[in-house]
Amino acid sequence: MTNISNVTFKQVRAFVAVVRSRSFAEAAAQIHLSQPALSIAIKNLEESVGGQLLTRTTRSFALTPEGESFYPSAQRLLNEWDTALQDLNNRFSLRTGNITIASMPSFASNLLPAALRQFKAQHPKVKVALHDVIAEEVVRMVRTGQAEVGVSFNPGSHDDLIFTPLFNDHFMAILPPEHPLAAQPSIELRQLIEHELITLQAPSQVRQLISDTLARDALAFNPALEAHQLVTIGRMVANGLGVSIVPALCEQQMREVGAVCRPLSHTGLSQHVGIITRRRYPLSAAAQALETVLLDNYLQTSP
Repeated sequence: MTNISNVTFKQVRAFVAVVRSRSFAEAAAQIHLSQPALSIAIKNLEESVGGQLLTRTTRSFALTPEGESFYPSAQRLLNEWDTALQDLNNRFSLRTGNITIASMPSFASNLLPAALRQFKAQHPKVKVALHDVIAEEVVRMVRTGQAEVGVSFNPGSHDDLIFTPLFNDHFMAILPPEHPLAAQPSIELRQLIEHELITLQAPSQVRQLISDTLARDALAFNPALEAHQLVTIGRMVANGLGVSIVPALCEQQMREVGAVCRPLSHTGLSQHVGIITRRRYPLSAAAQALETVLLDNYLQTSP
């Protein structure tokens, strides 16, 4: 009774080795089997497929028509198998691979490039695709598997996500260059909101955190202007349209667009920045290596 599900790669490899070398002795040496074990492997293959693939004489053999037909497919099958195993080994050893990371723009443009430079120096063959998107989109991309690793603010408790904190980012005030508060070394929150306030549009973790902090201090939250990106807010502030409160992580960006940056006094306004991954989905070797680089560079440090 035939049973093709019993066919093994060892048997197929034995068959291909015999045909290729035209010798049972050479084939046995090539695939590190004894000649009896090689003969048994081919016999079992023939029994599983239901007929002879080789006709043997004392000193030679010939392929049957079925064996002749099967040989090219067997070669192709082994080549694909060997290629797949080599590719898998290359991925585990980080000689190749792909990784997609999602990061909020403030981290992507300020701290991430140095980490990626170190990662690429260690693993030059691994391809990295970076999506610099708002914090809420980072969470969505990781949750749906579009990104293996995300870097963003703490998204809160979620059964399907793991958040690994890196550092605590304190928020700061940004002002137009000629603003009267720009001369102060630090600014009280109550002073700042007396001026036109520019904030991120809802929904936004940053916006919500600012709103909650103002409510805690019995201060009104009445944005005069709203924008979708922090860098846009920076440009609006630099052009005299108002003031804003932004994460200190994007201080370099704010200065580059012409805004004045000042620390906020005694607000406790801060948010953890960290790595977001999916629970119950193991990271690839490449993603694990990138996570290690991020932890080595930024764990418990200040931006």
